Amino acid sequence: MDRGFLFGDGVYEVIPTYQGKLFRLSAHLKRLQNSLDAIKIPNPYTNSEWQKILNQLLGYSQSENQSLYLQITRGVGTQRKHSFDTLTPTVYIELNPLVTKTKHALEKGFSVITQADIRWSQCDIKATSLLANVLYSQNAKDNQVEEIILHRNNVVTEGATSNVFMIKAGTLFTHPTGKYILSGITRDLVLESALACKLPIDESAFTVDALLNADEVWISSSTREIMPITQIDKQVINQGEVGRYWACVYHHYQQLKND
Repeated sequence: MDRGFLFGDGVYEVIPTYQGKLFRLSAHLKRLQNSLDAIKIPNPYTNSEWQKILNQLLGYSQSENQSLYLQITRGVGTQRKHSFDTLTPTVYIELNPLVTKTKHALEKGFSVITQADIRWSQCDIKATSLLANVLYSQNAKDNQVEEIILHRNNVVTEGATSNVFMIKAGTLFTHPTGKYILSGITRDLVLESALACKLPIDESAFTVDALLNADEVWISSSTREIMPITQIDKQVINQGEVGRYWACVYHHYQQLKND
């Protein structure tokens, strides 16, 4: 009778760990709190309690780099009904080894396809009800591409499981934060790294046509980190080459990981 099982009534976080340390934990816990507040689930623990619990879990692992998945559902009710009473939240946490691609592997570039964004208009909530994303990801697998890049009325929003960036005329563009994208912690790190590379940033919407004519395209997520895209809808980007801006941003991102 858990509402996470019955309704997808819950939220989640994915927190990478490097060298046995939780990466940007305060930022992840802040986003977790925002998602809980948005759907009216009380946070079962304080930040200090979360830190103690997660570090205890890390102590059971033999791998230095992990991907920590944390899910909180509204809890267990007595009957299946859409409305809810005050319940005790259910907490589920798991650890998996985090194996990221090497720079050499990334430099080969990756392919994506585009598709209309049919998701609801609260994509900024990191909700567990991810059926649309599941179907997009399966479509990517069926088409043997890395990701689906989504668009609403021809305006690029984000990937099914990533944020999207493009370089044009020496400026980095990405969709602004808001209800149509899930603003990833990795997205913030990409922007931080771009500033370190003295790359101007423009957080404004751009079209699919602009994306197809970009000088460089990247996607980012906690498990992919920063991945260069060299083909979109079978159209080659930057003559199939990974651009020089990506190399600088990737290098700085690795430094942030290991600080």
